[in-house]
Amino acid sequence: MVSQTTAQAPADAPPPAAPPAYEPPEYEPPVYGSGELAALAARHGLTVSGARPSLPAYVRQLWGRRHFITAFATAKLTAQYSQAKLGQIWQIMTPLLNATVYYFIFGILMKTKHGVPDYVPFLVTGVFIWTFTSSSITAGTRAISGNLGLVRALHFPRASLPIALALQQLQQLLFSLGALTLILLAFGQYPRPSWLLAVPALALQAVFNTGVSMVVARLAARTPDIAQLTPFILRTWMYASGVMWSMDTMLRGNSVPHLVKLALELNPAAVFIDLMRFALIDSFGAGQLPPHVWAVAAGWALICGVGGFIYFWKAEESYGRG
Repeated sequence: MVSQTTAQAPADAPPPAAPPAYEPPEYEPPVYGSGELAALAARHGLTVSGARPSLPAYVRQLWGRRHFITAFATAKLTAQYSQAKLGQIWQIMTPLLNATVYYFIFGILMKTKHGVPDYVPFLVTGVFIWTFTSSSITAGTRAISGNLGLVRALHFPRASLPIALALQQLQQLLFSLGALTLILLAFGQYPRPSWLLAVPALALQAVFNTGVSMVVARLAARTPDIAQLTPFILRTWMYASGVMWSMDTMLRGNSVPHLVKLALELNPAAVFIDLMRFALIDSFGAGQLPPHVWAVAAGWALICGVGGFIYFWKAEESYGRG
């Protein structure tokens, strides 16, 4: 009988080598130039996410969102005083209370009402029109920073936000004009054909306000501290706009340097206030208006409206980032 024995490896022998792992051939992606990448993206219908559209395309997008802009403005206006017991009455009470304070401080204590016929209609008109501008600019500082959730969640033309907030302030002004009309009637200012001039004056002011609102919206989106500085700028601007006193009386004479007088006459806020006073108040005649006042108002509306829109559009892709 033959026995077979199997040879055993020594205990200290190294284990058998494992078979080599499979290594796929190294892949080298093709290298494209910038022009080739653009052509490749265009061939497959790819676009840069969040890229700024052309100006005509941007305008078309805004027009397509016109119902959203109107609904957003109306909703903001409705919710503005929703927590107050008097509700929307504060839209009228706020400028009236401001006018009352200004009347006692400037009209009585500082005696600025002397030499100004129909001072109460003069003052109330100035306060209401100034509030329209200051509120639009203040709202513009929060247009982007106050709606970051909406900006980051949805894709839409960002100019919709400052435009909607400016429209909200226009709606509030139109609502408050009812109270202004009652005050004018109470002080003997009755409707006359010149009241129709209030329509183009308010239209030009609305375009101006919207343009400035878009400028501060872009600035505040990048530098939030602008919102803290804005109230001081607006307060200084208000004092230089003849809200509480007559610019014509203040500039009369030779005591004011020519450049200062020219700057005050061309002040856009003062121009729009004077146009509304000329339209609504009998005693405020054409002689109290600066030269070429309608051309100045139209120029400010065109420069700020178009310029502010383009300035805001230039940074379209940066809003909500960072």
